[in-house]
Amino acid sequence: MAGAAGLGRLARIIVRPLPADPLRGLLAAGRLTVPCALGRGGLTAAKREGDGGTPAGALRLLACRYRADRLPRPSTRLPVSPIRPDDGWCDDPADRAYNRPVRLPHPAGHERMWREDGVYDIVVILDWNIARPVPGRGSAIFFHLAAPGFTPTAGCVAVTLPAMRRILALSGPGTVMDIGWS
Repeated sequence: MAGAAGLGRLARIIVRPLPADPLRGLLAAGRLTVPCALGRGGLTAAKREGDGGTPAGALRLLACRYRADRLPRPSTRLPVSPIRPDDGWCDDPADRAYNRPVRLPHPAGHERMWREDGVYDIVVILDWNIARPVPGRGSAIFFHLAAPGFTPTAGCVAVTLPAMRRILALSGPGTVMDIGWS
């Protein structure tokens, strides 16, 4: 899994659901294997807005956002920026900003990035339906921090803060999260 020239760069993160519980999985990143939470709809090959499914596929890690009021800047080669109280992400398929960051208040459906529950204290934007968003194909697919008990996400992949820090330290542009069944 290490990148070229032995620089310790993480090329691939593998996510697989647990056979006994498809809403939880194992995430392997180099020699690290940790539990993860998946979407309340399990894995899906046909992601649709609001289905709660985690899309199967090879998704690049694009950028990292974090709550600077709660945590120090994560160590990673990904682009990093702090989350602001007025940051949101549009999840309304009818809006021009669908599956894009927005400033709040925003007139269309959206989710707040500045959350009180801590799951977005570190959030990595994954390359799902980003380049040319197809309305209804799913939005706000992130790699973020797990809720207590690894409760299911709305379609994202989530791990503990210590696991996230270790994974991000080895991640950079080109790191791909391979989400699938085998």
